[in-house]
Formats: sequence, C-alpha cells, structure tokens
Amino acid sequence: MRDDSVRAGRSAITARRPALGTAKSAEIFTRIITHGPVSRLDIGRMTGLSQAKVTKTVSPLIESGYVQVGEHAEHSVPGRPVRPLSAVPSSMIAIGVKVNEGELFAVSVDLRNDVLGSTHRVLASHDPESVTDAIVASVDALIAQLGADAANLVGVGVSVSGDIDTSTGTVRHSPLLDWSQVPLGDRLESLLGLPVTVENDVRALAKAEHWFGVGRDATSFAIVTIGAGIGCGIYVNGDVVTGSHGVAGEIGHLPLASSDAICVCGRRGCVEAVASSHAILEAVRRGHGDSGLEMTDAIRLAHEGDPSAVEAFERAGTAVGDALAATVNLFGPEVVLIAGEGVMDYDLYERRFREEFQAHAFGAAANCRLVVRRHTFYDWARGAAVAMLREAIANSPLDRADVDT
Repeated sequence: MRDDSVRAGRSAITARRPALGTAKSAEIFTRIITHGPVSRLDIGRMTGLSQAKVTKTVSPLIESGYVQVGEHAEHSVPGRPVRPLSAVPSSMIAIGVKVNEGELFAVSVDLRNDVLGSTHRVLASHDPESVTDAIVASVDALIAQLGADAANLVGVGVSVSGDIDTSTGTVRHSPLLDWSQVPLGDRLESLLGLPVTVENDVRALAKAEHWFGVGRDATSFAIVTIGAGIGCGIYVNGDVVTGSHGVAGEIGHLPLASSDAICVCGRRGCVEAVASSHAILEAVRRGHGDSGLEMTDAIRLAHEGDPSAVEAFERAGTAVGDALAATVNLFGPEVVLIAGEGVMDYDLYERRFREEFQAHAFGAAANCRLVVRRHTFYDWARGAAVAMLREAIANSPLDRADVDT
C-alpha cells in the first residue's frame, strides 16, 4: 500500500493551477517564467500589451503566490521605480519521466527548470505493464522527496521515443520499445490520480529548449538528437511543431543512407540505420568480428585510425550532415542544437557532419548556427517535466475577471 503522504501530495494537485483568462494572460505568465526577473514595461514590449493590462493580469498571480516582485528597483522611469517580476519557483512543480529501452529516469522540476529530486530505475522488461509500474514507483519516490512541496505538483510528463498521440496520451508506435497503440496516459492517470501528458521525447526536449535553452529568444530553431535514435524537434511560428498526424521532424527516418542499411523501424536506408549509436557500434563489431566491443571501444578505435571504425563514423556523419542540410533548407531556422548522450565524444562524427552540412545547405541557409551540446538522460526527463508545466499553464482554469474585452 502506498504511503499516505504520497496520496496527500497527489490529491492537492488541482489547487495549483493559476487562473488565466486568455492566451495573452498565459503568454505574460510564460514570459515571466522564461525571462524573469523582467519589468512590466519589458513584458509589454514582448507581448504588445499596455502596462495597465500587464499589471491587471499579473496582480492576481502575485496575490496567489505564483509571481513575486523584486525588492529593489533595477532602474526607474521618471517618478516611479521599476521592480522586476519573477516566477515563484516552487509554486508549480512537475515530474518528468524519460523512458528508455532498458531504464527510466525521472526528475521533479520547478518553474526555474531546477531539478528538485531525481531517480533512476532499471526496467525488468519492455512490457507496458512493467514499465507503467516502474513509472508509478518513480513518481511515488519523487513525491516523497518533495515533502510539503508536493502540494504544488501540477502533474506528470512522460517522454517516449516514437509516434506519440499527445492528445490522447497513446504511444501509437515505438520501435525502440516494440510498442504499438499503448494507452500509456490513461493507464498512468488511473493509477496515479494525477494529470499526465505523454509526449515524443525529442519534442519534449524542444519544448524545454524553447523555454530555457537555445530557443528562449529565437524565432525558430531545431534540436537534433543523436544517440539510440536520431530525432528532431522543430520550433517555428510560435510553437513546437507536432504535425497534423502527430508526426514531425523524424529526420532519423529520411531515406538518405544506402539501401543495404536496415533500420529498427523495418525500412531501408534511414539515417538512423547508419547514424544511431547502435548502428555505429554494430558496424565496428562487424568490421572486427567481435560482438563484445562497446561504444567506448569504437570511439577509441576511430581515434586510433582503425579503418572500420573510421568508416562507421564517417558514414554516420555523412548521413546526419545530409539530414541537417535538408532540415535547414526546408524551414531555415536561426540555430540548430545537436545534442545527445555522447555527442561530445564523437569528434570525428562532428567534423564530418559539419562538412556535409556546408556542402548541401543552400545559399544563406548555410549561415544557420550549429551548436553541439551533451545531454544526459536526466535532461530528457526535464524536457518531459517542462512539457507538463506548459500543458498545465495552457489548460489553467478560466478567470472571468481577466478575460480581454
């Protein structure tokens, strides 16, 4: 039987949703979260609203404990000090879970994107019931870590690789987990008694980068993830792209590799079939006839100039560079973040994909900035938590007094 304090933390969730009357109200609160400390004047400039409207919207958020006013003025206008606004970090907390092939990582996150607690579990199997039980156990552990702050919990975000129907919380297809049509969101909500959002893992990471990373002030960006799979999250026209059918940014399944490369999705020639960490490692193993080699061995061999290892990384880098060029040519982002668990180790990989990108990016698209950064699996879990925070704000209760007229 689960601990009573855990149940109490879950039951308090509905009390921690700010009352926001309009999309503009949600935008103002979001600006305070992502850009705070920030003045009312600057918020008005960002949103196109008058200071009076900003003040009207922010006042109930201050009274309810979601927004705080700085004690000291940053600067002043004639006759009036300007006191910056910032979100109260612990006023909204979300739990994020990243489901991997053999393990899951979970974190609790506040409105500053700071990790309050974390947990890691090895999965006994890919069976949906077993994975669901592990997620519930992780959530329970994090709620216990939160203590009294569990009353500020808004819900649980779960990120999974593959084709995800976010509107229903259904994992339609995940080759990595060998899942098809798994109603993960419904199962978790029934067990946890908390709101749950299920999102594609790369899109969740893009949502976190939009709020707290490279996309915070960008009008458009993409995040390309390199690891067990090759994924892409796209931000353009004010939001992360989900696609009409829930699929978007799947550059790992662009047919840019040779037809002899078989992907985990069952198709031939996918970028992922030659550029995922598994594909690189398998190529090096075949080249040496040694199934016991690990990724660290493959990286070491490539640095030493081993022909099969160098070829595997060159092949991968070529495919990723082509995919990056195709992505940038299609929608012209300001910046592309290349991230993953091991990207900083793949220096040969990076050199090759930059060369290939420059060779195929068209015209001014080649000016797109490419940034390489390592992401841990806890960062992926933070992405899932941010996706839940965004969902909570987007679906906050209507406050009739705040409706624009």
